[in-house]
Amino acid sequence: MTSIEFLRQYKIGPFAIFDTAGSYLLVLILSPFLSKLFSKFGLNIPVSSWLWLTMPIAVIFHMLFKQSTPLMKILMNPKLIQFFIAWAILLFMTYMGLKSIHKIVG
Repeated sequence: MTSIEFLRQYKIGPFAIFDTAGSYLLVLILSPFLSKLFSKFGLNIPVSSWLWLTMPIAVIFHMLFKQSTPLMKILMNPKLIQFFIAWAILLFMTYMGLKSIHKIVG
């Protein structure tokens, strides 16, 4: 067993804690640079918005590259009750992330 497999064995339901925590940690580290980059396009995006948008952005990229993950399997199967719960949570996270983004006036 490789070290990455060892780290991914710890799960909450079907979701690996390591992958989720790693994604949020990476976004937390990169968010100041991303905010500075987007400020050049006239957008003020706070760190909290980046954290709220982490999962919705990840879902978009997983859809674009056709990656199969436990969450993507839930999001693509409307026969499961988790389908509606997962989409509701993603829509809420998207709303919370987008509501704090402001256009830089000046």
